[in-house]
Amino acid sequence: MNQDLDAYWMPFTANRQFKKAPRLLARAEGMHFYTPEGRPVLDAIAGLWCVNAGHARPKIVQAIQQQAAELDYAPPFQMGHPKAFELAERLVELTPAGMNKVFFTNSGSESVETALKMAIAYHRVRGEGQRTRLIGRERGYHGVNFGGISVGGMVANRKMFGTLLAGVDHIRHTHDPARNAFTVGQPAHGAEFADDLERLIALHDASTIAAVIVEPVAGSTGVILPPKGYLQRLREICDKHGILLIFDEVITGFGRTGQPFGAQTFGVTPDLMTVAKGITNGAVPMGAVFVKQEVHDAFMNGPEHLIEFFHGYTYSAHPLACAAALGTLDTYADEGLLTRAAQLEGYFAEAVHSLKGAPNVIDIRNIGLVAGIELAPLAGQPAKRAFDVFLDCWERGVLIRTTGDTIALSPPLIIERAQIDQIVGCIGDALKRLA
Repeated sequence: MNQDLDAYWMPFTANRQFKKAPRLLARAEGMHFYTPEGRPVLDAIAGLWCVNAGHARPKIVQAIQQQAAELDYAPPFQMGHPKAFELAERLVELTPAGMNKVFFTNSGSESVETALKMAIAYHRVRGEGQRTRLIGRERGYHGVNFGGISVGGMVANRKMFGTLLAGVDHIRHTHDPARNAFTVGQPAHGAEFADDLERLIALHDASTIAAVIVEPVAGSTGVILPPKGYLQRLREICDKHGILLIFDEVITGFGRTGQPFGAQTFGVTPDLMTVAKGITNGAVPMGAVFVKQEVHDAFMNGPEHLIEFFHGYTYSAHPLACAAALGTLDTYADEGLLTRAAQLEGYFAEAVHSLKGAPNVIDIRNIGLVAGIELAPLAGQPAKRAFDVFLDCWERGVLIRTTGDTIALSPPLIIERAQIDQIVGCIGDALKRLA
């Protein structure tokens, strides 16, 4: 068995541990994965924050199958195919008002790189080419390409890779357990953390800053929510100083927080918004950047036969991805899934917060159908306690995700109450067994 697994260098995985005791998934349907032996595993993380409509949904499967036979590939440079335009029109019906342009990519990482390049280029075409500085946030996750890890703030993702991009700085994160531990929904304290942006503006001068990028909910670092008023304050500061605001909604997009996008849940519209994951329900790799009309229009000058924005990918608006996305949007619409998290939020919150008082639980955070359960780390072994819970739950038929010593939950939006109970019960039992 070990030889069969040897060639594949697995991403974000403890490769040696995995290959000694492999966790293999062979099939999926609805809320469950199935192992090669046929053992069902309840999916508490929507694959990887992406399978929002559940697995093997018929309209998505059929759309991909039919598209592969009809048009397998079409070049996206100077050419187009009908489904790319149809999908873009369908998507902008869901976005906040004014965000009515779509640029297609193939992943969240590519969406971030695209948005960062758009921001810098936007200022240049407007005659403010000195605005090149990018501001991220501590503990932010924006994919794994050089731009994304530069504006990102997760140390393990950055420390191995040299000096990264020049001209990047970070505002502080909003995690404040001393004031906000065990808050249900948005924390009451911390809007003032947005004022840290004013400190960096004073240091660098606004005339050098192109954009600020944040996740509305910081997911991969352990589900950190924006304090009430925080995103509004960031928007005000960016407007005051002519800085573009980018929301990374790769995780919060497509119904996770109870609205189609986090921007709508929190009532703040950015200038650019990155998405991926839920755009195709994870079935075919795809991402996108939503752009405000005025940002797009700044590029539309000069001779009409010249390319306005020198950027794109061989697989931008890939026909199979577009077909999968259209099938996904149909499935979301048929079942009201983009707002279903709002209906289940109260029950989900009550369930996850019932773990308060369980062994080693030091904080619980939630919004919509996403939650973080933070554990006290084992002395001298950071991330080990949460990983042990992960392995225990896997053995008992529930797939969770851990990041550091935080358990992250983001189940498919089709989840039922009994399955919420099963997930939380499994975690609670694991915490007791491992205490």
